[in-house]
Amino acid sequence: MDEFFTQKRLQDSSIGGKTMTETTYNVMMPDKGVPIKAWTKGVQLEDAARQQLLNVAQLPFIYKWVAAMPDVHWGIGATVGSVIPTRGAIIPAAVGVDIGCGMMAVQTSLHANHLPDNLHSIRTAIEKAVPHGRTDNGRANDRGAWSEAPSHHAEVWAKMEPTYKVIVEKYPKLDHKQRVNHLGTLGTGNHFIEVCLDENENVWFLLHSGSRGVGNRFGTFFIELAKNDMRQWTINLPDQDLAYLPQGTEHFEDYIRAVHWAQDYALANRELMMRNMIAAVQGSGEVPAFEANVEVVSCHHNYVTWEHHYGENVLITRKGAVRAREGDMGIIPGSMGARSYIVRGKGNPESFMSCSHGAGRAMSRTEAKRRFTLDDHAKATAGVECRKDADVIDETPMAYKSIDAVIEAQRDLVDVVHALRQVVCVKG
Repeated sequence: MDEFFTQKRLQDSSIGGKTMTETTYNVMMPDKGVPIKAWTKGVQLEDAARQQLLNVAQLPFIYKWVAAMPDVHWGIGATVGSVIPTRGAIIPAAVGVDIGCGMMAVQTSLHANHLPDNLHSIRTAIEKAVPHGRTDNGRANDRGAWSEAPSHHAEVWAKMEPTYKVIVEKYPKLDHKQRVNHLGTLGTGNHFIEVCLDENENVWFLLHSGSRGVGNRFGTFFIELAKNDMRQWTINLPDQDLAYLPQGTEHFEDYIRAVHWAQDYALANRELMMRNMIAAVQGSGEVPAFEANVEVVSCHHNYVTWEHHYGENVLITRKGAVRAREGDMGIIPGSMGARSYIVRGKGNPESFMSCSHGAGRAMSRTEAKRRFTLDDHAKATAGVECRKDADVIDETPMAYKSIDAVIEAQRDLVDVVHALRQVVCVKG
């Protein structure tokens, strides 16, 4: 496909009598479809991800352009790290199956000198308080779910259950047996819980998770529903995973209801985990009494919502991207052994007021396991109380892009407020 790249000028400034031109994003102009604005200066953009961006740009309902964040990498259908504005349709696979996945960070009144020299007991306390991982194929003995949900979890579920019943009454296949017992649980993959220190050695709690099994079931079901609709209507697509639901159809309305519910579930999941994590550290006997509400930041980075851009109300799908309106606080995590950032949005309209959601994978999980050893991982996570076994090699820092390069590439999207380095990391 014939395409060319241009660079956008951010500003011209005179330094020492010379005019310096800064650039922000690259622009891909495909043969057909809308442009792609990619904040990828100084970071890797793999060929597979580029092709996926071009595929999305061809769809007839894309509004204005597609925005690619600096952490962009291959995903299912649409790239992870992309912002997809649409009019008149929604792409379930662009939202994905981890609906509402996102971050939560809380600054505490603790300081680094309040932490014990050996952090293993704090890590163990967190692991006991928050179910994580997955065993027994997700059945009754799954260590990643509650065997019996705590009472305060049941109270949260009671508020969510009426809408859930409406959804599964129409689509019984969406009913998930762990719907209550997954609330307040971490999951697997790149989901994590961390204890971090900021630039002033203040202690933060940080976590990353989504809508767990119920969100996965919702996403998977509607992705297949959209594919079936495309086949019935004989609509050809550059990628079948870009199957869409047209606005005004029954399936569109049903998906909107389901996806918004799953996003709320994901938010409640993170809030319960954070509550339980705070209580676990407070009760560990390892630190003095503390408060955990000094500063709170919470954001989705895998979701769809209605927003107003360039004079129109449109659907914005952020598949691995964070909303960054002017003043919005967001979280851009690195990886195990790398820094994470608390950022403030600049409200850049050209990115549809968005920024990256993390460092972004530099290679597949299979390639990371092939390339790196346990010794490599241990060295990369030196000083972090975390798992250092073979099952987390695919999450080792070297499997990700440089978080510092990713932050630099989006300096016109966000300002850095805090830089966090983890000292404890819990993985599923």
